[in-house]
Amino acid sequence: MTDEPINDEPIVEIEEAIEEKIEPPVEDYKNKYLRALADMENLRKRLSHEKQETIAYAIDNMLSGFLTPLDNFENALRYTDNLSPELKNWATGFKMIANQFKEVLETHGIRTYDSIGKQFDPHFHEGIETVETEEFEDGTVIEEIVKGYKRGERILRVATVKVAKRKENATKGEENV
Repeated sequence: MTDEPINDEPIVEIEEAIEEKIEPPVEDYKNKYLRALADMENLRKRLSHEKQETIAYAIDNMLSGFLTPLDNFENALRYTDNLSPELKNWATGFKMIANQFKEVLETHGIRTYDSIGKQFDPHFHEGIETVETEEFEDGTVIEEIVKGYKRGERILRVATVKVAKRKENATKGEENV
């Protein structure tokens, strides 16, 4: 063996070249992995949110199916004043049942909203008639035919209403002729 020093330069150069070629792909794969992991987490959150939304809509649709029969039930019970005492007892029982239905709706966050005296809003009201009057401003809801219901901020059923329309005075009509 000779005592000549070994030249490590070519080996170091080769190692550096290998590291340069390996390092960027490893970093690329790491970044792609982290991105894919973040995408999966976002997808999981979005699917969970969509599932909750779908369940909420299903509950709303199912419970809103009870609104019309409940309204009909309440309308029938309004006319129980002139009944015989025996029928009044039956009506009292039916009123209790109607109240139980209302409680079930309220436990699910479904409530009626007031319309009378408020401005007509097509998001909350369905106007079926305009009534000429001088008592109310134009566009004011003056009578509620069918109650409106909502759950939180979501409208389940708009209220069916009559809306005020200002009467035009006869003198205004004559002035324009």
